[in-house]
Amino acid sequence: MKHINTITIFLIAGAVLFTCMLMFNPAVLGIAAKDTLYESTLFDKDEITTVNITISDENWADMLENPLEEEFHICDITVNGETYDSVGIRTKGMTSLSSVARSDSDRYSFKIKADEYVSGQSFDGLDEFVLNNLYQDATYMKEYLSYEMMDHIGVDTPLYSYAAVYINGEYFGLYLMVEALEEDFLDRVYGADYGELYKPESTSGEMGDRTTGEEGDRMQEMPGGNMTQMDFGNRTMPDVNITEMTGQMEQMGGGGGGFGGMSASGGGADLVYTDDDLDSYTQIFDNAVTDVKKSDEKRVVTALKSLNEGTDLETYADVDEVLRYFAANTALVNLDSYVSSMKHNYYLYEKDGRISILPWDFNLAFGAYGTSGASDAVNFPIDTPVASGVSLEDRPLIGVLLENEEYTELYHAYLKKIATEFYGDSFDERIAAIDALIGNYVASDPTAFYTYDEYKTAIVTLAEYGDLRAESILGQLNDTIPSTEEGQSENADLLVDVSGLNFSAMGSMGGGMGGGAGPMGTPSAEQVFEGNLRQGDDQDFENMTIPEGMTLPEGFATFM
Repeated sequence: MKHINTITIFLIAGAVLFTCMLMFNPAVLGIAAKDTLYESTLFDKDEITTVNITISDENWADMLENPLEEEFHICDITVNGETYDSVGIRTKGMTSLSSVARSDSDRYSFKIKADEYVSGQSFDGLDEFVLNNLYQDATYMKEYLSYEMMDHIGVDTPLYSYAAVYINGEYFGLYLMVEALEEDFLDRVYGADYGELYKPESTSGEMGDRTTGEEGDRMQEMPGGNMTQMDFGNRTMPDVNITEMTGQMEQMGGGGGGFGGMSASGGGADLVYTDDDLDSYTQIFDNAVTDVKKSDEKRVVTALKSLNEGTDLETYADVDEVLRYFAANTALVNLDSYVSSMKHNYYLYEKDGRISILPWDFNLAFGAYGTSGASDAVNFPIDTPVASGVSLEDRPLIGVLLENEEYTELYHAYLKKIATEFYGDSFDERIAAIDALIGNYVASDPTAFYTYDEYKTAIVTLAEYGDLRAESILGQLNDTIPSTEEGQSENADLLVDVSGLNFSAMGSMGGGMGGGAGPMGTPSAEQVFEGNLRQGDDQDFENMTIPEGMTLPEGFATFM
């Protein structure tokens, strides 16, 4: 008995020691976030990273002539003086890629992969990063500031910094360099014992930005006519995979699916629980970033079931992290995301059966998509933070949480923190500081979508917008401004006055390329998809024709 008691004491002591290690030094067990070399060598966000791409004329020409193929080409890359040989480079993107391809510009976004040709090679520990071309953003700052806001409110974000990109020694343009959300990100943020990661896509999956490269032919095969026969006026186009979208259009005629197959629900990207069948969630599981097993997928479905039923929420969702994310997403009026019919541009992270949401792709933040103009963007309602035509019931990750008074109060607290700490005077100062950092690079940017004068006007407007958005958020929190879409429609006189705001100066759809129209009158990106409208806005649809057999995306018919 004495021997047994001694063993018991040792076991208890060991358990206490193990618990203390977890609490005070989790890195000992390899499960804590860790510092990485590339964080300092590649992503000093207060400096300009220099990226020189050395590529043969043949490979460069082939990539520019066939951008929609998104095939890797070999090159050498020098980052801040450190050279990496035999690196992979390819074009990337969705609608932005096809829009640039249809234009006279060669300013594509790029994916850079260190180990595409050399196994084990990395950029100081990072396998890949992306270079975003800042398409549709006259301010050059929307995505940068969006990630900064997410980070400010405590959401795990990818690393990012501005990059002066050179092609064979010649300045090509100022880009935003962003850490890819892959295993290296997970290891950096969560430690070696990280969970599983997915990138849900409602457009048949643009996993890793891959397309089939068939856009040119398939765009002519739409029911009722080709794209050149469609006049959508000044509609706003989100960044979607046109190749995959048109492929789904070909299957229409039997109902369902809508424009690009983006139906009101189903497939999993909306995180709506339907049943226990894993095949019901292909939009999630077909787009897994990590190497997942059936057991991993089952944990996600269990979490979705709990979420949709509103039970054991904190067991199956990182509620605090989710509320932080949506507070920032709402403050940013970032509707080309989970909260619109697109149901994309986010990552779903799962660890031990608990899900959370991670940010991605903000070139259409600050109301550039899903709103009808300045007032709509400035006064976007904080308590119905979904795009028009989408209900909170359609988006349970935020809808279910806002049914809980305690969670709503916490969400409001994070919104107040953003409005008072991020926007306002500090926002103006931050814009000025970024301008001081990048202004000269913008002025000399040879591939810019906008002129330097347009940039200067845009950043002034951005600062004004931030002040007005903060005023509206605080007014909604104080009940002096309606905080729901319905309330705002009924009490428009209570909204923040935006009559002096030149909203479109921040970046019109089409990326400053003369509307972005392609050859033979091909409509620009904003002329094709779900509108930037909300209920109650008057619009002229006399010139709109919808091809026979096409179903409009959810919410679109509201305005017809």
